[in-house]
Amino acid sequence: MTRFEEQLDADQNGRILCVDKPEGWTSFDAVKKIRKQLRVKKIGHAGTLDPFATGLLLVCTGRATKQVEKLMELEKEYIGEIELGKVTDTYDKTGKILATHDTSHVQLGDVTRVCWSFQGDLLQKPPMYSAVKINGERLYKLARQGKTVARQPRKVKVYEIEILDFKNPIIELRIVCSRGTYVRSIAHDIGEKLGCGAHLKSLVRTRIGSYRLQNAHSISDLIQTYENTFES
Repeated sequence: MTRFEEQLDADQNGRILCVDKPEGWTSFDAVKKIRKQLRVKKIGHAGTLDPFATGLLLVCTGRATKQVEKLMELEKEYIGEIELGKVTDTYDKTGKILATHDTSHVQLGDVTRVCWSFQGDLLQKPPMYSAVKINGERLYKLARQGKTVARQPRKVKVYEIEILDFKNPIIELRIVCSRGTYVRSIAHDIGEKLGCGAHLKSLVRTRIGSYRLQNAHSISDLIQTYENTFES
């Protein structure tokens, strides 16, 4: 058996790949690219990252796809930047700016008080620009048609929230949260509580359970590894 065949056999039997998803890629883009390179039939990811976000994406192959649901239940850690004073329709930097507000009144004490209020159990309403389905329709498809529908809040949990830096109008946060938590929504709601509006400027997923970003590989590195294996 060649090295490539051994590698292929391992992927068919199953493995969990730690991938560093680049900005601009959907999670499906990453899976599709890896599927083509690894030549596996069964492949999936354990937790979507928005296209504008970067960081850790767990990609399961072969028999490891049976672990996807369990992996999705693990807590997630993110580092994010929130920009105060600008409200967007998507709650992040990719959206249309709906309103701008002065932020000069916002002090570190205000930011600390408001951010800490999000620690613990929350009832969070999913944003309109999300993949959540209501009556069989994806919310983001309705949003693109200019429609807004009632959304039921969902139970989520923020285990930790830490202010890493504040230089008005930018807040840098570390958040550890449960499955289904929208950090975009937290950014939006922080802006509302501060009375100036806000959106999520950047987001990096740094950890899923015990899997860490520093142990992840870029998609290009994964591809190069398999090309080298195939050629040898």
